[in-house]
Amino acid sequence: MALDRVVLGYVVVVEAILLYLGLDGDAPYWPSLAIAHALLGACVWIAPRARRAGAVGQFLGTFYALLLLPALYSAVGVINLHEARTYDHLVLRFEDMVFGSQVSYRWIRDFPNPVFSWVMHVCYMAYAGILYSAPLALWLSGRREHARQAIHALLVTFFICYVTFVLFPVVGPRYLFELAHNAATDVGPARFTQWVLDQGDAWGTAFPSSHVAGALVATGMAYRGWRRLGLVLAPFSAGLVLAVVYGQFHYGVDALLGVVLAGVILAAFSIREPTSVPVAAFRAPDPA
Repeated sequence: MALDRVVLGYVVVVEAILLYLGLDGDAPYWPSLAIAHALLGACVWIAPRARRAGAVGQFLGTFYALLLLPALYSAVGVINLHEARTYDHLVLRFEDMVFGSQVSYRWIRDFPNPVFSWVMHVCYMAYAGILYSAPLALWLSGRREHARQAIHALLVTFFICYVTFVLFPVVGPRYLFELAHNAATDVGPARFTQWVLDQGDAWGTAFPSSHVAGALVATGMAYRGWRRLGLVLAPFSAGLVLAVVYGQFHYGVDALLGVVLAGVILAAFSIREPTSVPVAAFRAPDPA
């Protein structure tokens, strides 16, 4: 299955990176992370068997990698934190070239509007809901092939981001600049968002914005499979693109590259249109 091949490819790439980092210097995290990714690779062997073991097995055998994304994201942060190298200085130059200033620093300070901030931070916190509701709703509505395609597209998106994070770590404006303190940051959603990020955020995972790329890919794939679902998610995803910059979570170029990556992924997956019909369409005909 294509999903399993994507997972296996990611495991091979990450194991190669861990091997290099482990041999290149003192990396105490290397054995545990190498084992963890090897176990993920073992899931590729287990998943096809699970998909033949009933409804629950089908679900877990299809969604397993998507469910493990938070752990994989945290693993990237562990690697980057130990390596302690960043390329923010290069991204800051890109930011000046593209936007003419550090928009992630200035926007929330130049426009400290509480209502706008409330909307932006709600959209930002909707990220997990966007990401998982798209394939889940497609699956539960019987659009199974569309759900598989959505998961496939999301895994390709995130694995590209994760490998980029390890090879080109960027911590982002939340860590590089002092946080703003004004009417925009005093609203409840803004305070809650900062609290969530304080509890655990992966270091060096700003460029490109996987939040932007993932949300847009999830929304685009949802729209392909179930237009109404895509239209429901679209306003939140559009707001999230702005929110990651307004909230000082990402540089403007992080968000911009996330949009570009999502566009490339959606274009690539639009070449093959899956054929899937909701389960309700397979009801037995009424007896004559």
